[in-house]
Amino acid sequence: MNIQELLAKCDHTLLSQTATWDEIKLICDDGIKYHAASACIPASYVKQAKEYVGDRLPICTVIGFPNGYDTTAAKCFMAADAVDNGADEVDMVINLGWVKDRRFDLVEEEIRAIKEACKGRLLKVIIETCLLTDEEKVELCHVVTRSGADYIKTSTGFSKAGATFHDVELFAANVGPNVKIKAAGGISSLEDADKFLALGASRLGTSRVVKLVKAMEAGQKAKDDGSY
Repeated sequence: MNIQELLAKCDHTLLSQTATWDEIKLICDDGIKYHAASACIPASYVKQAKEYVGDRLPICTVIGFPNGYDTTAAKCFMAADAVDNGADEVDMVINLGWVKDRRFDLVEEEIRAIKEACKGRLLKVIIETCLLTDEEKVELCHVVTRSGADYIKTSTGFSKAGATFHDVELFAANVGPNVKIKAAGGISSLEDADKFLALGASRLGTSRVVKLVKAMEAGQKAKDDGSY
């Protein structure tokens, strides 16, 4: 496992409802220090964070989060607003009710509309795998492939479960070559993170990987100082 390569694929994430600017700033600082793929933060902090990091770190945010049942117009406004505030990447949640109604046409239309609102920025589509059947997941792989989105993403991290190895394998077997995979939610070890990447993920949404690396560094420093 190459730790630097792993860190470079992590969206260092803080989406807690009670997140403060000091906490967001620390996420940005660590994202820069450890060369993360991005800092994924609430939309209300995007402008402040982008002004803080400049070009040193991409800023990612979420829309329609975490339930996905906002109107398409509302999601498009949120995406455009995020981009205007400086977001480099947008992670959206699909309308899961439409999936259960088998209105995959509406899901695809919405993704296309939001992709347009993103004005060329990366769009990742969260399908919340823990609430879906494998059949629904496969159909959504096809929907996302057709929609023009850049990534399909497993989870918000706010439902009953997060990413699984099975889901990443399923995505890898069913998305088109134009779609990358983001595993998110519950990634709690470097070994699991490495396995998700080996199975086909290109990004990891996690708050823990950077913290684990920091803890490893602290332990090594303590050992080197003789206080370990």
